[in-house]
Parts: sequence; C-alpha cells; structure tokens
Amino acid sequence: MKKLIILFCVFAFVKGYAQTGQDDTKVYKKRVLETTEVDFLTSYYSQDGDNAAVGGGIGTEELTDVTGTFVVSIPLNDDDVLTIDAGISAYTSASSSNIDPFDDGPADPFQASTGASSSDVWANLTGSYSHSSDDRNDIWSAKLAISSEYDYFSVGVGGTYSKLFNEKNTEVSVSGNVYLDTWNPIYPTELRPFGAGGDGLNNRLFTQNTITGNSNYNPRFKEFDSEGRNSYSLGFGFSQILHKNLQGSLALDFVQQDGLLSTPFQRVYFGDVADSFIDNFQLADAVERLPDSRFKVAAGGRLNWYINEVLTVRTFYRYYFDDWGINSHTASIELPIKITNKFTLYPSYRYYNQTAADYFNPYEAALSTDEFYTSDYDLSEYSANQYGFGVSYTDIFTKAHIWNYGLKSIDLKFYQYDRDTTFSSSIITAGFKFVLD
Repeated sequence: MKKLIILFCVFAFVKGYAQTGQDDTKVYKKRVLETTEVDFLTSYYSQDGDNAAVGGGIGTEELTDVTGTFVVSIPLNDDDVLTIDAGISAYTSASSSNIDPFDDGPADPFQASTGASSSDVWANLTGSYSHSSDDRNDIWSAKLAISSEYDYFSVGVGGTYSKLFNEKNTEVSVSGNVYLDTWNPIYPTELRPFGAGGDGLNNRLFTQNTITGNSNYNPRFKEFDSEGRNSYSLGFGFSQILHKNLQGSLALDFVQQDGLLSTPFQRVYFGDVADSFIDNFQLADAVERLPDSRFKVAAGGRLNWYINEVLTVRTFYRYYFDDWGINSHTASIELPIKITNKFTLYPSYRYYNQTAADYFNPYEAALSTDEFYTSDYDLSEYSANQYGFGVSYTDIFTKAHIWNYGLKSIDLKFYQYDRDTTFSSSIITAGFKFVLD
C-alpha cells in the first residue's frame, strides 16, 4: 500500500509539473520590443533655383535647413510599445525673406532680405502607442502629433490596424489620420495696406519710396476668410512573401483636404495688369488663390528581391492623381550591397514626373479675370531625377556605449535632386540607433 501511495504521489507530481510546463509554454511569448531603443536623426538640406513662389515665379529659391530628431521606443510590457518622436528644424530662406523685401536697402527678387521671415524654427512632438496580440497576428496602433512654426499650427491623430495570417507570410493593414491645421496668415508687405482698414497708397511704404512703372498701383487683394485647413487620409496596405527571396507589397491612399489650401505669402503677377516696382522688386498683383478643397489618390507597390547574402534589389512605383489636374509617376530602385558583416552600401535612383495643376501659370501668365491662380513651381509640369548613396554600420553586439546605451547602428546617406527647371537640392542625413543594455 505504501508503495502504491508513493507511486501515486510521484505520478501526480510529474503530471502536475508537466501540465505547468505545458501551460508556461502556451503563455510564453517573445516581447515585441526587448529593450528601450533611442534613435537620433539629423540632416542638412540646401536648395536653390530661380522660380520662387514668394516672388510670383521669379527670384531666388535659396534655402538651408538643419534638423534634429530623437525617437524613443519604450516597451511597456510584452505586448505594448510607447514611442515618443520629438524633432526641431531650423531654416534660413532667401526666398521667404522676400515676403518683406523693402526692409534693408534696394529690393531685388534675386537677393535675400534680412527681415524676420528670413528664418524660422519648426517643432514637432508625436506620441504613438502600439499593441500586439498574443500570437502577434494582430497589431493596433494610435498616435497624437503636434507641430508648430511661426505662421502654422497643426494637431493630428491617427490609427492603424494590421492583420497577419498565412503563417505571417501575408499582411493586410488599414490606417486613418486626421490633421487639423491653423494658419496665422502673413501676406506680402506691399499688399497689407490694401486689406481691411488699410491706408492704401497713403501707407509709408509708398510715401517713402518711389513707385516706378504703373504708379497707380491697385492690387487685387482681400484677406482670406478661413484660417483653417483640415486633412483626412485613409490608407490600405497589402504585403505578401512570394518566395523565400521575394517580397511584394501594394498600397492605396486617399486624402481629402478642406479649408485654406493657398499659401498667403506667395505672390502672383497678372499678364493684363501694368507692372509696378519699388527698386528692382515688382509689386504683387495678388496672392495665390486656390480652391478650398482637394482630393488626392495614390496607388503604388514595392518589390524586394534578395539575390544573395551580398546583394538585394528594392524597387518602388507609385501613380498619383488629384482633382487639381496633377498626375504623377514615381519610380525608384535601391541596391543594398553588403560588403562585410557590419557594413552595407546603399546606391539608389529615383525618377519623378508630373503634369501641371489646372491653376498654375508662370510669371505674368495668369489673368486678373481668373478665379484661381498660382505661380508655385511645385504645381508646375516638371520631371526630376534623384541620385543617392549611403553607408550603414551595424553592430548587433553593441560594443560601443554611451552611458547605459549600446550603439547598434549608424546610417549616413546623401541625395542629389535635380528638376528640369532651375531647381536643385541636396541633403545629407545621419541616423544613430542606441539600445539600453
């Protein structure tokens, strides 16, 4: 009897231990994010050209911009991750300085002014939260974003749901975003006296300076009634592993914008109005006027082909159109080349072309009888080429440290962008990823 009792107890213990082990195995899951990660991103951007929108399609487009961004991803538990993205961007712009070109000597659209609008700082703070199901096949995320600069303030909310199935070989997603923006409209200096309550040609700008050309300067100007802009977007995504070395994805996005879609400080010159000047600067006939709604659609796809452990081919194509008359095509290719276990090179090329918006007119091509008009060359017909090169360093063992954070990767990239107009730009970016040991 004793032996039977002892045998029964041993059996019960072994069974209970086995069940506990099975239960532990059942509930065990890998954390979505093992430890806190910190990314520091920075860039230096410069551009130039001769078709400034502030100057009604003429004048310098010179601009430089420096940015710095911290992205901190914090695992709250096995399933949830909180991400904080904080960035700041400081620019100096010869183009926007000519919102007031009359503040420091002879005015000229191809020379920078030293006014307050010659520089500005943009700041952004975004918080996002994501949750993954126990089997990691369902992922929900939500975000809240705030950004501000001298004439603009924006608040945005958004969310995404992703579903993985077919042993995680297939993924579908849907996302939505809402941005509520508010302008603090700033108009070209010479137009402000013709707004509500202004003193017109009796303003000291005109009494202390000589108007040449058409001395009876009388612009077509009225302040915008609305100072808000709302943007709503809905996106769908589909990703499929086609082969162990081949992955493809498709995306479809819809955007609806309503409100003040014109830029208040961008001048327009009419071809049927006589020109008026102060110094070498032509006084604006009006500011840009565009419809108060815009609907955009973009459809595209990616195809990534892992050829071998040295070379991968990444391709992308997107078609875009909107109800302002713009149609565009974007195609790009990137060829990551792994030269060692830690270093990868990233040569790339991107091609873009678009048709002009229905309301675009170059300098002095718009008419005063038109309802809508702009001389912003971003809305013109053009083609562009972008060449890029980058290098990435990765150390999965994070041997280098700053305090308690190990350096996981460094990314450096350079891009040269050229349009078939006079516009060109270049950007250098750097990214550093740290993980908490």
